[in-house]
Amino acid sequence: MGKQFSELKETHIDFIAQQKIFFVGTATDTSKINISPKGMDSLRVLNASKVAWLNVTGSGNETAAHVQTHPRMTIMFAAFEGKPVILRLYGTATAIHHNDDTWQETYNLFTPQPGARQIFVLDIDMVQTSCGMSVPYFDYVGDRELLNDWAEKQGEQGIKTYWGNKNKQSLDGIPTRIVEKNL
Repeated sequence: MGKQFSELKETHIDFIAQQKIFFVGTATDTSKINISPKGMDSLRVLNASKVAWLNVTGSGNETAAHVQTHPRMTIMFAAFEGKPVILRLYGTATAIHHNDDTWQETYNLFTPQPGARQIFVLDIDMVQTSCGMSVPYFDYVGDRELLNDWAEKQGEQGIKTYWGNKNKQSLDGIPTRIVEKNL
């Protein structure tokens, strides 16, 4: 049976630290719902009621578009080994961009990644655990380096050009403002 908490407990933080993948869900009132897998050691627990995750350049930028107009976000973790657990963090997200005063301080919390475009900070208003007994076992083999390799090959200017060509709006035509927020 699921349990709800107002903030992260130490057992939740320990569980998060062991995970290699998490999923981010966002949507506006009228947009498609976006659920995106994340990895690359890109999440940090800032305190019991706040987490941050580093978003790198990818094929879309749905989360950025959604958060600007409807900042609700859900982050989900699922145990693929050990005790079956699903952990969800519900809250309100804000985006930090290269031009923001807090970018460098927050970015320093992460291992530098080529193509980093935003950091999302989630202010948690509810934590929920559930059993996860139907989630299958999977073995972690390692991280993929393909995205980092691609971003390094593009270089800083190539990444900015890519943002302008591929990341300026969501699937529903919602502007992301990626270019003007990261000049």
